[in-house]
Amino acid sequence: MNRSDVQKRLNSIFCDIFDDESIKISDSTSAADIEDWDSLEHINLIAAVEEEFGMKFRMKEVSGMKNVGEMLDIICERGSK
Repeated sequence: MNRSDVQKRLNSIFCDIFDDESIKISDSTSAADIEDWDSLEHINLIAAVEEEFGMKFRMKEVSGMKNVGEMLDIICERGSK
């Protein structure tokens, strides 16, 4: 999977989950950057990403993700297998 394509798909998911079409994610985007990103929305976000990309994150991946860049890395790594 092309990282740029994955990021575009992720951005669309973020806009849907947080109901904000103005969101523009980058590698450094984190929960601190999006007002409504709380623990419940994090679960919804992870579920939506897993559905979109047909994958399941491992618990240690979910708990270890510090920003969107780390999420992108995992998706791209899994997509290349």
